[in-house]
Amino acid sequence: MAVNYLAHLSLSRPTVASRVGNVLGDFMRGVDVQALPETVQRALDNHRLVDRVTDQHPSVRQARALFSPSRRRFAGVAMDVLFDHFLWQHWSRFHDRPLQHAIGDYYRQLQQGQALMPPAMQAAVGRMRERDLLNVYASLEGVSEALDAMAARIRFTNSFAGIGEELALHYDTLEQVFLALYPHLDREVTRAAIETPG
Repeated sequence: MAVNYLAHLSLSRPTVASRVGNVLGDFMRGVDVQALPETVQRALDNHRLVDRVTDQHPSVRQARALFSPSRRRFAGVAMDVLFDHFLWQHWSRFHDRPLQHAIGDYYRQLQQGQALMPPAMQAAVGRMRERDLLNVYASLEGVSEALDAMAARIRFTNSFAGIGEELALHYDTLEQVFLALYPHLDREVTRAAIETPG
């Protein structure tokens, strides 16, 4: 499950339906896509584009090899969270609107869109707002704690816990990956114009 909420929200349009749809991609179990409003469906497609472009980006694919073999299967999730951390750190490089104003809007619009969300997403968004996750990811410690919490919820034996140590080890390299990736994502979203009416 991708958990780069800040990145998906930052690449959405400034409407409730877009904010919801661009996060909904992580909560699709049991969701009837055809029953969703068209605006939410388009936002969901935008989410999937961002995920696809991220997964296919050469530097992201190469970066997975930095992780130890026992944790490599979790590298994508770990990098998703770390990329939100880097977006938080470098926000003003990519956006004119102050970060905290944007985060306030994201929380408010997601709250307004509760009726469009499946129950699992409603619960997750509630936790996101309650724990202020979009700001927790500001620190590498917060990223590591969030990843360890995810590891604790995995139902099979795994080596995911402690992956924050590997993020710290390769921090500078992964930061450069993000700094190349994010402008590319922004360009691809603009080019595709999935959420542009007409």
